[in-house]
Amino acid sequence: MFQVRAKKNLGQHFLKDEAIARRIAESLEGFPALPVLEVGPGTGMLTRQLLKLGRELTVVEIDRESVAYLKEHYPTLNGRILEQDFLQMDLSVHYSGSFCLIGNYPYNISSQIFFKLLEYRESVPCCTGMIQKEVAERMTASPGSKTYGILSVLLQAWYDIEYLFTVNEQAFIPPPKVKSAVVRLTRNGRKQLDCNEKLFKTVVKTSFNQRRKMLRNSIKSLLSEESPLPDDPMLTKRPEQLSTEQFEQLTNLLEPLIRQTELQRVKD
Repeated sequence: MFQVRAKKNLGQHFLKDEAIARRIAESLEGFPALPVLEVGPGTGMLTRQLLKLGRELTVVEIDRESVAYLKEHYPTLNGRILEQDFLQMDLSVHYSGSFCLIGNYPYNISSQIFFKLLEYRESVPCCTGMIQKEVAERMTASPGSKTYGILSVLLQAWYDIEYLFTVNEQAFIPPPKVKSAVVRLTRNGRKQLDCNEKLFKTVVKTSFNQRRKMLRNSIKSLLSEESPLPDDPMLTKRPEQLSTEQFEQLTNLLEPLIRQTELQRVKD
């Protein structure tokens, strides 16, 4: 059916269901005036639907076979097929204003794609696409859920995330071993965190690295042995019990202790 060979090392599973591709494309309808960047178009099933919507479309694809296929079958994309690694791109070179991000994202780098999205959150008001179902569940999980984790907290700090629908394995060539899901991320109204953003990321990641432990134990690696922990009930909880706002509070609580530890380590 396809002239492009799906490559396992690139996490490629080509969508073959046109109806699903149309539904993914239509998930951008709330932002009709913005240009669109599609990541990993592969053989262009989603690309075709985006072109039908008349969107200003650019695609980025790292696979040479796919690039050749797209150039042959989608001549209207002339000059707007970027043969690059999305994770290494400086998106500000291609967009001076806002744009939407979309794709049937490679499973092996989907989390990295969303972390890169956060770097450009002021330029990307909407991001939608298909990912592994398990990752979609983590992204949309609420505090207290077993699937709530690093991805949940960091993305939900800046985006409202919707789980749109599930896609079964037979919609792809070759079929993946897991189900997929389509999600939509819409930029929320948060302008900045109520804490040091870099430290917030460190606290979140450190906390979830030992998610079964109480926070007073999981964050010890950030502090010196001499640093007394505050007597705060939040530290008796596990990381999955904290909301984004509570992680902001935790960051502010720990910041003076972490700075003190860093200064001590420099002296030593």
